[in-house]
Amino acid sequence: MRVLSGIQPTGNLHLGNYLGAIRNWVRMQDEMDSGSQCFFFLADMHSITVHEGREQRIRNVRDMAAALVAAGIDPDRSVLFNQARVPAHAELCWLLNGTARIGWLNRMTQFKDKVGKDREGASIGLFVYPVLQAADILVYNATHVPVGEDQKQHLELARDIATKFNTDFGVELFTLPDPIIPRESARIMSLRDGTAKMSKSDPSDMSRINLTDDDDAIMQKVKKAKTDPEPLPDNAGGLAGRPEANNLLGIYATLSGISVDAVCAEFAGKGFGAFKPALGELLVETLRPIRARFMELRTDDAALDAILEKGAAKASAAAAPTLRAAYDAMGLMR
Repeated sequence: MRVLSGIQPTGNLHLGNYLGAIRNWVRMQDEMDSGSQCFFFLADMHSITVHEGREQRIRNVRDMAAALVAAGIDPDRSVLFNQARVPAHAELCWLLNGTARIGWLNRMTQFKDKVGKDREGASIGLFVYPVLQAADILVYNATHVPVGEDQKQHLELARDIATKFNTDFGVELFTLPDPIIPRESARIMSLRDGTAKMSKSDPSDMSRINLTDDDDAIMQKVKKAKTDPEPLPDNAGGLAGRPEANNLLGIYATLSGISVDAVCAEFAGKGFGAFKPALGELLVETLRPIRARFMELRTDDAALDAILEKGAAKASAAAAPTLRAAYDAMGLMR
């Protein structure tokens, strides 16, 4: 079993990243048997679809590496690297551009959502982004990929591209990857709007809990989080139509490892004046050791680069046979 997953290096992790994906990555890493391997990469080549200054992009990659290690990714047990250090990603992407079809890419809903009415002004990179995602997966012959709802379509495209390449060139080169649906996939919403995902791009810093927030900032954000005036119900069914309440109780349940029904039973009939301090304390105690480790790691660029270089060397070695076979299958002499 070979698992691959990536994350955009957009700066520090926030609570949505941590509870939505990273805890599951750590769990997968810890549960892997001796014959399996996890590849986790920082998708810095994907990040070029948005303009960003050179120094900021470098800082973001290093900070995200520090955040992942602080959150529990072990570079000695998993392969942790940034995408740009492994040229095989870009090389295979170009080869697969000859196999992917414009009609397939035109159906990608994420592209439509991101460009809106400004399709003509969108970058080519944003349009072919899913082909690079396919290359990310197929170059390692990954057997499994953790996916959320927004990435299922892209994984299906990777399978379509793999099938067509194998068929067109009469080879059995690319493995068709299967999705991993995490046992617990927390969808963490904004603290200011329970109908919108917690996001780094939200202009309000009060909408999210950042990994770098100190204890006081976390407590303040939780206390000022949007809620409603109704008391808490005695079961999860009573949260219907209450997105902010549902979000805060969901965060508490995920952090404490209990069901939302159990959280409701514990706080039934109480208001948010009683619930928010308890949630704030739980967040503070959970994030404090991660923050301390992150702040320590991010001051040592040389150590972070060494981690990424070691991971890139392992990733390059794993990718080389597949890339070489793809060139050969297409009759491209190197």
